[in-house]
Amino acid sequence: MINPFTNFFSSIINLKSNDGSAIGVDIGTSAIKIVEIKKQSGKAMLETYGSISLGPYAELDAGRVTNLPIDKIAEALKEVLKQSGVSDTNIAISLPVQSSLIFTLELPPQIQENEIASIVPTEARKYIPVPIAEVSLDYFILPPREASFEDMNTSSGDDNERRDSVEKKNILVVATQNDIISKFRSIVSAASLSASFLEIEIFSSIRSNFEHELSPVLLIDFGASRTKLSIVEFGMLKSYHTINRGGADISDSIAKSFDIVFSEAEKMKKEFGFFESVANKNLADIIRIHIDYIFSEANNVMLTYEKKNERVISKVIFTGGGSLLKGLPELAVTNFKGEVEIGHPFSKVNAPSFLEKVLENMGPEFAVSLGLALRKLQ
Repeated sequence: MINPFTNFFSSIINLKSNDGSAIGVDIGTSAIKIVEIKKQSGKAMLETYGSISLGPYAELDAGRVTNLPIDKIAEALKEVLKQSGVSDTNIAISLPVQSSLIFTLELPPQIQENEIASIVPTEARKYIPVPIAEVSLDYFILPPREASFEDMNTSSGDDNERRDSVEKKNILVVATQNDIISKFRSIVSAASLSASFLEIEIFSSIRSNFEHELSPVLLIDFGASRTKLSIVEFGMLKSYHTINRGGADISDSIAKSFDIVFSEAEKMKKEFGFFESVANKNLADIIRIHIDYIFSEANNVMLTYEKKNERVISKVIFTGGGSLLKGLPELAVTNFKGEVEIGHPFSKVNAPSFLEKVLENMGPEFAVSLGLALRKLQ
């Protein structure tokens, strides 16, 4: 029987051997992306990667945002694993960040670490708008903030207050909806797989995009339905925000403005981006409306963080499929007036040299799935 979805696969590549490996699965709103790696001589080696659009499973164009039932997602997951040559049934899978609430608790410095586990659920109730029984809690103790030059050069009246602020224990709390966890476990089960762990997507993305940055960095993840902003310092998430605008919104605007179907708009967006063609003089203006909004929100987030923490955000890293928009980095440098780079997740794994350029260009799309696989391989 002919597979009706063959044309909606992309980036399928197989370099597999028979050794044990780690598989990361990123189930997004418009596509599923998988990466398989293995450890060889102490290094992570790329085995295979692939993606499949979810639009056709909802009788929509590739690139469209979907809300598929469990059985359809499981069907797509099985298909992309099959097409990628993955035979292992144990995977690591991401959870959508919109299913979670991420916030920071400040606890008095005298609180002992062995007391935190019992304190977090009580304090978290103040931030969670649903009954605590409906969420699963996880927490991380953030490294103490270093005293700044200003902290050490204040008058005695303010000194104690600033010192207390520096010494307080900061706890990053993640509250995830139980019904979302249940849904993704059902997807795994329906696909005849098992999951060694589930992880909020942003933590996977941080793992694959960051090296040893010491100053605060803003990670902007351009997704299909949302753009996610994460401020990361010393490898730890310090602040998180979601913008309800993504790549699919841009394609929708292009389709409406030029009176074309979504698939053509998606193609036009990827082909030209901010680089206009003679036939599409208004394309850059249409795209810029959305990007300007995202950048404006990002600037507000950066300014708020810098004022509160007296720390300058030194760099902006782009990731996610939308970060591949042509001309975006050049526009970003002007907007953020600082260092801007496109994430290169695949730099963390070894792969054949002939794939170097391909992996660099496609890496941002696979940041989450690679980050999951890297954790599983540890």
